[in-house]
Amino acid sequence: MTTTPRRLFAALLALLLAGEASAQTREQVIGVSMLATVMRPPGEQRRPLAIINHGSPATAWQRPEMDLPRYEPLSSWFVERGYVVVLPLRRGYGDTGGGWAEGYGDCDEPDYYTAGLHGAEDIQAALDVMRKQRYVLPDRSIVVGHSAGGWATLALSSRNPRGVAGMINVAGGRGGRQTIGDGRIGNCKPGELVKAAGWYGETARLPVLWIYAANDTFFSPALARRMVDAYNKAGGNGTYRPLGEFDGNGHTFVGDEDGVAFWEKPVSRFLDSLK
Repeated sequence: MTTTPRRLFAALLALLLAGEASAQTREQVIGVSMLATVMRPPGEQRRPLAIINHGSPATAWQRPEMDLPRYEPLSSWFVERGYVVVLPLRRGYGDTGGGWAEGYGDCDEPDYYTAGLHGAEDIQAALDVMRKQRYVLPDRSIVVGHSAGGWATLALSSRNPRGVAGMINVAGGRGGRQTIGDGRIGNCKPGELVKAAGWYGETARLPVLWIYAANDTFFSPALARRMVDAYNKAGGNGTYRPLGEFDGNGHTFVGDEDGVAFWEKPVSRFLDSLK
């Protein structure tokens, strides 16, 4: 029998590897076959859930070296607003280990569509388990993804998962900053990203916020616009909010301490629109 990501994630959910981090935020590392960090605000009442999903290193040797994702500014922002935050470390990354499920194949013929769906399986596994926890409101979840995690979030949107109110794609995509045929650094077949985004949009109905910095060196604003247009034209419910240039790495602003003021307004407005 094949072991599903959900079974892997649920296997030792109750195992507490790290205790209370502070009086204000309780933090756990859970799971064994798929690790995740859970951050909780004070109190015992049920809270909405925010699942924050990491990107992927550019080279294969970096994947096993990855630490548990934290996205400290973003995670803290959600906890301060009363969310339970879970940050899963997907299959093939860091101490989660196992086979990497998210490969898109050769740069000349990338299969971005299937790669995203494999990442979505792990997000769904975390969602299924966390929605059953006594401290989580089961029907107000938010799914957030950065880079490859943003792409997996878009893939998950095509399945309209139960209990999710909305999703946020931060600089999402695959195949960015790769060495392409003529030796330049660029995107592997960006048109395939646009096509796959359209395929996701055919069945996606949940509201999804798309945010990209003007100086994103992985996925340009023009490419982001093409992707969201294809997504919406096919039937998706995406809202594109292009941001200005970030003073630093325009692709990784969401993990930067100085980035909160950069993304806070569109994210706050989006969450308010879901109420």
